[in-house]
Amino acid sequence: MGRLRPEDVDLSTVLADVHLDNPVMTASGCAAAGRELHQFFDVADLGAVVTKSIMRDARSGRATPRMSETASGMLNSIGLQGPGIDAFLATDLPWLLRHDARPIVSIAASSLGEYAELARRVGNSPGVAAIEVNISCPNVEDRGLVFACDPLQAGRVLSVVRRDTPRGLPIFAKLSPDVTSIAEIATAVMAAGADGLVMINTLLGLDIQLDRMRPALAGVTGGLSGPAIKPVALRAVWEVSRALPGVPIIGVGGIRTGADALQFIAAGASAIQVGTAIFNDPCAPVRVLKELREELATRGIAKVSEAIGLAHPSIGGS
Repeated sequence: MGRLRPEDVDLSTVLADVHLDNPVMTASGCAAAGRELHQFFDVADLGAVVTKSIMRDARSGRATPRMSETASGMLNSIGLQGPGIDAFLATDLPWLLRHDARPIVSIAASSLGEYAELARRVGNSPGVAAIEVNISCPNVEDRGLVFACDPLQAGRVLSVVRRDTPRGLPIFAKLSPDVTSIAEIATAVMAAGADGLVMINTLLGLDIQLDRMRPALAGVTGGLSGPAIKPVALRAVWEVSRALPGVPIIGVGGIRTGADALQFIAAGASAIQVGTAIFNDPCAPVRVLKELREELATRGIAKVSEAIGLAHPSIGGS
């Protein structure tokens, strides 16, 4: 394959019925609803903007300190702070649509009934491109078991979201790596009605502040994100794309460069999300997009769709 001009590379991708101009998105929780990033670049330049997870009611989140920097990433214990669905639909979603962004709305809840209500309300809102279902929440109806860590509970969430989402809006389940078999969870949510998968959410971690000899976070444990989790995320994408060929996957976890993004695509992802990198480089999503185009051009790959799963022996031929 000869080198191409970057401008000749076709970056368009398809996730279920969602057609995107390019495969780069924000990751939920790292850029709210996009307003903060718009001062650095046009949010319409991204394939999609994934919102911070929206819950039914407003939440103040957990006590501070909520974040702790690690050697190759960060821990966070924000507690899904947010304004609730009413404020989101009244303010944030209209802002995204006015700026020609493609919103993928992340929803989170602590009961099946709340997931169903959020699915109905978001699904009935014009302009939403898809729903991302954050199932890494404790189920208050079942002794606090995290939905994402049990195939049955994860499937139940996706079943009610699918049932109550109108107009056939695509639904993507965001999976946790803190499980024995992520392929088993993936199989369960796909059987329950998901149209695709987002992998991975943060890993549960802990940091100790030695001057106080206490956990660094007020909530004790938090979600580890950033470069440290990239090999875990890549493994998850690879494993699930092998177990469930043809299922649309959005890869996320430690992506900082176009080379990182291409690794996820070669592992089987049809799109990627940039998250923690935004905290020290607000332009990271558009920079990754530019670098991804250059990585493909250098390798003579004319379409990003041709790189999906290319690292698998059955596709790559090695």
